[in-house]
Amino acid sequence: MTERRRVPGDVLVHLRRARDHLDAHYAEDFDLDLVAGLAGMSRFHFVRSFAATYRTTPAAYLAARRIERAQDLLRAANLTVTEVCHAVGYSSLGSFSSRFREIVGESPSEFQKRYAADGNPRIPGCYVFMAGLVERSTAIQEKHEQPDPS
Repeated sequence: MTERRRVPGDVLVHLRRARDHLDAHYAEDFDLDLVAGLAGMSRFHFVRSFAATYRTTPAAYLAARRIERAQDLLRAANLTVTEVCHAVGYSSLGSFSSRFREIVGESPSEFQKRYAADGNPRIPGCYVFMAGLVERSTAIQEKHEQPDPS
């Protein structure tokens, strides 16, 4: 039986801060240096520590969060697969569909059709965007391109 590597307890606080950032900013571009900086570690030490603690890399963790959010949107909102793809942070429909199938076991379209066939109530797509439940990818890009007012 292989022994699992452990990180010191004081490092867990920093790893949780980075993981919480990934959870809150799942739709934004993944910046390993930024997330490692939030944990106060070099990028290499961060990846090793994160993987030892959570048994997955930060990039794989983020992909899983994005796909979980995509599942929620495909089940509950009246959005196209492309709109969901961009809403959860993917810029390529092919990459999104491949990752979705890898994690869920079926394509996003099949997943959406299965829930639509059950007759579940669906939130209109326009309301999802107007209520701020997801941001359009262009709004996310504009937010990053604007200069800091301070």
